Amino acid sequence: MKARLKRLFAPENEGGSPRGRCAGFLLIENVRQVYGHLVAIDDVSLAVAPGEILCLLGASGCGKTTLLRLAAGVEAPTSGRISLDGREVAGPSVFVAPEERGVGLVFQDYALFPHMSIIDNVMFGLRHMRKAQARELALRALDRVALSRYADDFPHMLSGGEQQRVALARALAPRPSVILMDEPFSNLDQRLRETIRDETIALLREEGISAVVVTHDPEEAMHIADRIALMRAGRIVQTGTAEDLYFRPETLFAARFFCDFNEIEALSVAGEIPTALGTFPSPADSPDEPCLVCIRPQALQIDAEGQGHPAEVVSRRFLGRVDRIRLRVPGLPRDLYARLRDARAFRPGQKVGLRIDPRDVLTFPNDNAKR
Repeated sequence: MKARLKRLFAPENEGGSPRGRCAGFLLIENVRQVYGHLVAIDDVSLAVAPGEILCLLGASGCGKTTLLRLAAGVEAPTSGRISLDGREVAGPSVFVAPEERGVGLVFQDYALFPHMSIIDNVMFGLRHMRKAQARELALRALDRVALSRYADDFPHMLSGGEQQRVALARALAPRPSVILMDEPFSNLDQRLRETIRDETIALLREEGISAVVVTHDPEEAMHIADRIALMRAGRIVQTGTAEDLYFRPETLFAARFFCDFNEIEALSVAGEIPTALGTFPSPADSPDEPCLVCIRPQALQIDAEGQGHPAEVVSRRFLGRVDRIRLRVPGLPRDLYARLRDARAFRPGQKVGLRIDPRDVLTFPNDNAKR
């Protein structure tokens, strides 16, 4: 597979075919996008280094797709600047059309030309090449996504997932310096999604192509990105590596986006938070501040009764790779949930002991309790 990818995107030596572009540098500065009274992007600044793969992560409606469209040139920003390799492509008095920016585009709505065949869609970005060579490269791209047999068909004859794969082939075929992808793998079935995603990302890394990938899936973002920019309500909440956002989230919102926590409300006392599960370090500087102790399900380890903190098993659900155990702890108003491998030995009503792995515990100010 890897050798085939190299042949697919290797530069041709004859016929005026292009050498691969250098990895691009994308810079977004103080960009704002307003639709009437709706602020879709609110003063966002972001830099994507040459060869870097950055994920824009967030829930639906947070502005990540709008930001991608602005970078692509599909829309012009209300204010702010966008530059590619030091060249301003959008600003107060500048706007460069998408086809002149040297970027590859893969949008969730496919953006295929309905009146053109599949092969012509993929060849669209190869118009600078001789037709025979462009067709050969396009056929290889279609073979890469297992669609070469549909080369002469039209987009409406394919399923949604197949259309997305055509869009991916079209974007990669010209070897752009920057590629922008909006949920590019979301319409593929699970097995094919993982295969196409892994091989696509491997190719981008090997070729050094800069990429911005939009996704709502934190696990996917952690899997593919060098850095993640987490968005909320048109703003970037936090930017960093997967480890940064998972282990060192700056806000409760960021922490919750990557994990379903067991959350315990408590008050800090002299820099500590006493709870029924022990004492944890406080994020608050002042005593008697309301706080949240956030415990990941994998932090809960179950021992025999009398070991650790007393608890009772309420239920167990088998989820395949793990079991989800519901636990009742004296002194806590809500049950806790643990995720354990092979927890068949635990039964409802069983008395057990709990231990907590402090590496999977985070504490935050409880701002809601202050209101």
